[in-house]
Amino acid sequence: MDINVKAIKFDATDKLQEFIQKKVGKLDKFCDDIRKIEVSLKVVKPATAQNKEVSIAVTLPGNEIHVEKLSDTFEEAITQSLPILERQLVKYKEKQSQK
Repeated sequence: MDINVKAIKFDATDKLQEFIQKKVGKLDKFCDDIRKIEVSLKVVKPATAQNKEVSIAVTLPGNEIHVEKLSDTFEEAITQSLPILERQLVKYKEKQSQK
């Protein structure tokens, strides 16, 4: 499983990248078919609250799961996105097992 982290118009710290790798890397427990995960980080309107946008795209054979979250911190947005992705991966796996 390949995890790509893209920080748009800023440099993500090593600590943030390690956090993302650790948290997102756990998604393979829910589905073995994950080929690639793309995580995009973006700051929207820097002077406002809830200005950190995280977009996570999980590439599966013949399918892609996508989640976007806005929050005060990137860590919080990623933590909020993971349960949504986990549910979608479980649904995907159930559909595959029915075929």
